[in-house]
Amino acid sequence: QFFVFCHGLLQLSQLLVSGYLKSSISTIERRYGLSSQTSGLLASFNEVGNTLLIVFVSYFGSRVHRPRFIGCGAILVSLAGFLMSLPHFITGPYEYDQSVASMFSNTTDLCQPGVLGSWGNLSDAGCTPHAARENHEVLLVMFIAQALLGIGGVPIQPFGISYIDDFASERNSPLYLGILFSVTTIGPGVAFMLGSAMLRFYVDIDKVTGDGVQLTNKDPRWVGAWWLGFLVAASLVAMSAVPYFFFPREMPKEVGEVLRVALLALHTNTSYFPLVLLRNLRHPVYLLVVLAQVNLSAMVAGLATFMAKFLERQFSLTASLANMIIGAVNIPGAMVGIVVGGAILKRFQMSLRQCSAMCVLGMFLCLLMAFPLLFLGCPTQKVAGVTYSESSEFGHRALECNLQCNCPEKAYNPICGSNAIEYISPCSAGCSVVIINAGNNSVLNYTNCSCISENGLAGFAKPGTCGTGCSHLFLPFVVLSCLAGILASTSHTPSFMLILRSIQPEDKSFAVGIQFMLLRVLAWMPGPVLYGSAIDTTCILWEKKCDRKAACRYYDNNLFRQR
Repeated sequence: QFFVFCHGLLQLSQLLVSGYLKSSISTIERRYGLSSQTSGLLASFNEVGNTLLIVFVSYFGSRVHRPRFIGCGAILVSLAGFLMSLPHFITGPYEYDQSVASMFSNTTDLCQPGVLGSWGNLSDAGCTPHAARENHEVLLVMFIAQALLGIGGVPIQPFGISYIDDFASERNSPLYLGILFSVTTIGPGVAFMLGSAMLRFYVDIDKVTGDGVQLTNKDPRWVGAWWLGFLVAASLVAMSAVPYFFFPREMPKEVGEVLRVALLALHTNTSYFPLVLLRNLRHPVYLLVVLAQVNLSAMVAGLATFMAKFLERQFSLTASLANMIIGAVNIPGAMVGIVVGGAILKRFQMSLRQCSAMCVLGMFLCLLMAFPLLFLGCPTQKVAGVTYSESSEFGHRALECNLQCNCPEKAYNPICGSNAIEYISPCSAGCSVVIINAGNNSVLNYTNCSCISENGLAGFAKPGTCGTGCSHLFLPFVVLSCLAGILASTSHTPSFMLILRSIQPEDKSFAVGIQFMLLRVLAWMPGPVLYGSAIDTTCILWEKKCDRKAACRYYDNNLFRQR
């Protein structure tokens, strides 16, 4: 029972490390200027290390000291977690364009007519060879960490399950495995809640004092302390790993055990490997159900990675709140669906045909719920020179009103004009005066803005984006997406039953192993990358770093939602 407790704890903290990345993905994109395609690849990269090794591990399962192997895997996972946060410590503080000179820079992004080159250091500051190299280092470290995370995770689940199954009594084994299964479903929810908590802190909380930060977490330039969560999760994994080095290789069995074959050890006689593989893949039911699961899992993998980012952009939420919704509403909803599906299955003792009917029904109802989501959202707010242009020359950047300001191309410090149009920076709105709250050095508003005219007078603007004006659709969106998730996940257990009952009993563990391999290679790996690429195609203004595309500043919200 102590082993089951330890294993539950370890699996939870391992899922915290891998799940936390998904919750902070939009923040890491903004901090290091990544496209969604790159961040999607990063998010799914741990599956690579995992897939390469899982076959060997399943094969050697009974011949090694399993608890020690689990312990070593856990040490690797915790190392990976610490590595993920390393970029924060090897790069300088986060720099953003600002109107008030601060300890970092004496430039300002106000309109300063006649002062040529006052912008000099702003536009080219980030482009030394050192900065470019730093960026490559960051990516390299993160990809290595993700690969290690995948490799370290390999022994944890299969060895833990087979160890418990070998030494638990027939009566208790399902209970123990049920406990572990519920922990693995809770894990991602906890990870998103952790993300929600950590992203409320400013990224450089350890490098700058409180009054040096002029941003609030509602600001589009805000970057939360994404690295903190990795430190927390990695420390938890390291702590959970300790007991494993003290468990014996074999335990006395719990009483009341009937000798039997360990269910989940995948060591089918090797010489039969190709034969069994062909026999299963030729089986139409097995093949169809696995393909259906692949499609569903690819969608789940993409959504898990980018759903928070979608909520942030579509409904103008903070990253913290978006994670809170996913961790507290969507993931528990999916868990409820899985449990309900299993309960219905048990209550009505379904045949195979009824199982497949139940899967089809669940999916069909899910589609009905999800269809309205296509329309629940708003277009991107009006952004001068990006999505909106007063003159007939649409998309022509330099509006005449700010020509005398000599604005840099790269400035990004969105403000919302009193005319409800957003400007990329105070300079592009032609604002020449900034009014500051003396207490905490934060910007109250901008005045004398030559581009914002109201009744012939120069208008004013307040800092931050105008937002999408979509908040009233947020609740219906959350409710419908949660219901769709519940309905889709009711098919989880029946689809597993279809696989387990349609193949020959001696191929069972092997077939499940192959199924997970296919899910990894065809769904969990490509899913986030495909979603990220699709999201990138909807970007209308890219941040430029050293003449390469970095993170996306503005998306076409309608296209983002539909794709």
